[in-house]
Amino acid sequence: MIEALSYQFIQNAIIAGVLVSLVSGIIGSLVVVNRMVFLAGGIAHAAYGGIGLALFLSLPIFLGTAIFAVLAALIMAFVTLKQKERLDTFIGLIWAVGMAVGIIFVDLTPGYNVDLMSYLFGSILAVEQSDLYFMGSLLALIVLVLIIWYPKILAVSYDSQYAALSGINVPFFYALILVLAALSVVVAIKVVGLILVIALLTIPVYIAQELCASLLKMMLLSGILASFFTLSGLWLSYTFNLTSGASIILTSALFFMLFLLLRRSR
Repeated sequence: MIEALSYQFIQNAIIAGVLVSLVSGIIGSLVVVNRMVFLAGGIAHAAYGGIGLALFLSLPIFLGTAIFAVLAALIMAFVTLKQKERLDTFIGLIWAVGMAVGIIFVDLTPGYNVDLMSYLFGSILAVEQSDLYFMGSLLALIVLVLIIWYPKILAVSYDSQYAALSGINVPFFYALILVLAALSVVVAIKVVGLILVIALLTIPVYIAQELCASLLKMMLLSGILASFFTLSGLWLSYTFNLTSGASIILTSALFFMLFLLLRRSR
């Protein structure tokens, strides 16, 4: 693996793995604390519509997917706040429609020859320089949002009723978290694919949640754990010629099971 570090695509994969892991650690913590895992799953699958749209219109994949995912996130935020009793139905609807739209656009794309498996299960070794700029910009945006609004996001995450009584615009911050989650899903698709992205957002967070007493520490530890899992999975993928996304998630799951066994033994 050491000699492989001289290759540009390996260097890009490592940088992308760390950037996406830090994004996943921060946003994954907010997703878990706000009980948005199912919502994030719906956004991840609906984002496939953006992939198909981007291919059909010859747009950058990240741009088309980001637009579609953010639109799905805003719809889900509106439904969650206005019609909670029908939330499951709407999530399932958006999930299915997004996938269907993506498939139709792929069918209509002339001369289509892109491997869809790379979007379903990730292809971290195919990350380009432009992808790294998008990932780095998203991480910078998330950090900036936390610097400006961390106390309010913390209040909304743990006690939305108290936050509303304190004058905090709860719907705005709820939608903001979902939009950031949607963008995080978009960048994570390149690493682990939309089928496996929820595992990357939740497994490191669950471990960190058991070990940390504050949201900020949970975010930091989640990012570190996600980076370790991603780089370990990348090494396994390169060494044994395995699919990168599946290797990363199986590595995460293995350490998660070891953590549960150790905690139970104590």
